[in-house]
Amino acid sequence: MQYSFAARTKIMLSSPLHLMRSLSERNSFISLAEELPAEELFPLSSLEAAAAAVISKSPTALQYGEPQGYLPLRKWLAGDWRTFKQIDVQENQILLTTGSQQAMDLLARVYIETGDTVLVEHPTSPGFLQILKMQGAIIVPVEGDAEGMIPENVVKQIERCRPKLLLVSPNFSNPTGILWSLERRQQVLSICKSEQILIVEDNSYGDLHFDGRTEEDFIERYPSLFALDGSGAGDQVLYIGSFSKTVAPALRTGWAAGNQSLIYAMVAAKQLADWQSSNLNQRLLHYMLESSSFDIHEHIKLLNREYETRLKLMLELLKRPAWKGSSFDAPIGGMFVWVKLPEGLDSIALLKCSLDKGVSFLPGTLCYAENEGKDSIRLNFTHPGRDELLLGMNLISEAITEFTARS
Repeated sequence: MQYSFAARTKIMLSSPLHLMRSLSERNSFISLAEELPAEELFPLSSLEAAAAAVISKSPTALQYGEPQGYLPLRKWLAGDWRTFKQIDVQENQILLTTGSQQAMDLLARVYIETGDTVLVEHPTSPGFLQILKMQGAIIVPVEGDAEGMIPENVVKQIERCRPKLLLVSPNFSNPTGILWSLERRQQVLSICKSEQILIVEDNSYGDLHFDGRTEEDFIERYPSLFALDGSGAGDQVLYIGSFSKTVAPALRTGWAAGNQSLIYAMVAAKQLADWQSSNLNQRLLHYMLESSSFDIHEHIKLLNREYETRLKLMLELLKRPAWKGSSFDAPIGGMFVWVKLPEGLDSIALLKCSLDKGVSFLPGTLCYAENEGKDSIRLNFTHPGRDELLLGMNLISEAITEFTARS
């Protein structure tokens, strides 16, 4: 499907997410809709110290930087991945971006032409869907199950439509929270290698896991597709992610890593888009990561302990009578619970009622390329505090009860 400029603009402005973001500026509004971490867990003291040190150290921090990103930060990423993620890349294989969303946008600019087919998970990230639609891609969903994308379905769609690339998030997919098994990762990678189809692997949520495993054990059991492909040596995977979910979204620092030629093409596109992501933010982040007073891996452990508590609270609240007839699979990581509503309940109608009560969630329709998802919603459990989460879920329960009472 191709879109005119007017149609593409309508896609952006008609989204219920814009309304929810406007309403969320009210102090009393509770958002369970957005992809936000907990503000009270931001490492404020480390951020303040880094900002003061970086600005006072040299005025070049306020100058333009390299389009590919601050070299010391790229070197830090390469070293950290080598130690903790079984990924062995050089700094010239990494592009620093303004979040993972821009990484996907830049890839779309240089790799996707109007009419190209892209395979996606079913359902998939609403932000990435917007990018693909704006680029004029034909979006084809691939059905999966609790272990990830089903290989037979991947083969079927490849034979049917010869796609340009496959977009996946094996670690706690947005919105479902599914964690792919190792076998599925190997099978899907093998299929795409044999058919020479590029995989874009989004790992924005991969550090947020609550299964009790250490970071090392988790990576051993669930290596990234990028690592399985030889960290870019196989030329089959572009690995994207960001620090938004683990440090702070406002730093707007993400990355793309992969084949050097593809990265350089994305660097050229970035120069046209905005020349560079914030040099100051990248230097500030690098200072923090190198500081003896801040350990990002310990910080992530803190996040995981608190997010696990909030997830357990949400799962308990979903057992209350108002949610009878709904269904969901409890994730062991990520930021979301994906809920199928009781039969006959429409997510958009429920959202309108919930907004009137002062709470929002993401309607499932935004996670599908076509007119699907009216019976599903995505709930974020990481942003609201425990009291807010309790109140927000109670307000949605009230809205559900009002609808079911009418039927």
